[in-house]
Amino acid sequence: MQMFPRTTVGGVSMPRLIVGTNWLAGWSHRTPAADERIKLHHNTAASIIPLLTAFVNGGVDAVMAPFGRVPQLADAVRETEQKLGKAIIRVDTPVVNVDDTAEGRREAAATIRGSRELGATFCFLHHSSAEQLVNKNKGIIDRLDDYTKMIRDEGLIPGLSAHMPELIVYSDQNGYDVETYIQIYNCMGFLMQVEIETVANIIWNARKPVMTIKPMAAGRVTPYVGLNFSWATLRPCDMVTVGCFDEHEAAEVLEISRAALERRFPGVPPRQSPNQAQAAFGG
Repeated sequence: MQMFPRTTVGGVSMPRLIVGTNWLAGWSHRTPAADERIKLHHNTAASIIPLLTAFVNGGVDAVMAPFGRVPQLADAVRETEQKLGKAIIRVDTPVVNVDDTAEGRREAAATIRGSRELGATFCFLHHSSAEQLVNKNKGIIDRLDDYTKMIRDEGLIPGLSAHMPELIVYSDQNGYDVETYIQIYNCMGFLMQVEIETVANIIWNARKPVMTIKPMAAGRVTPYVGLNFSWATLRPCDMVTVGCFDEHEAAEVLEISRAALERRFPGVPPRQSPNQAQAAFGG
């Protein structure tokens, strides 16, 4: 196994590249047809294992997902560990009931307990849950401490899924118990709520490492463009989370990422054409 460059998050050694899972679970951010194509192909653990194997053998041993909602993915991670004899770090992003009621807290505690039972190391409230707690007027994330304590009580490391960039700012300002953040970041500004430069500034000033997501804008830019932008504009402690459809895409992502970090051109074959013998193709 060739090691991929690493960082440290909450005392845990992490690869700077993390396996994303939208293109395994059926959340393409493109079309219903694309969602369906993914679901039809990856409806069992067997189709996911070759991709995970390629990443782990490439030194990337961390996967981000709401594991409780994608049972075939949870199975694939476990079976890949058994196949390779290597542990895989799970970054779980469960959807949590954040209602300020006794029943809501019971449900939240049960969901977080389920994260531990699935073998997670990290547990982040899914952004759709965390953002319900944001009070922009006060600059706080209301009751976040309740949930980070639940996460700590289960022996997990808390983080914060932050599609809203303000969550990073508020967390740092208020000293919430989180060890890292998830933040959308890509060269197109896709799904980002403010300008790219503003989010970059927030990331560079964050007190904890940041796990960026959607570097290729859900397939709207090529891996060469998207990954080179991310690796060139992030700090050495930050990470890039990349979704792939199969092991062939995983191999390309690994090579393009290594080349970007090593400041060289990637050793990836050119795309195909009806006439490959053209000067523009290097032929």
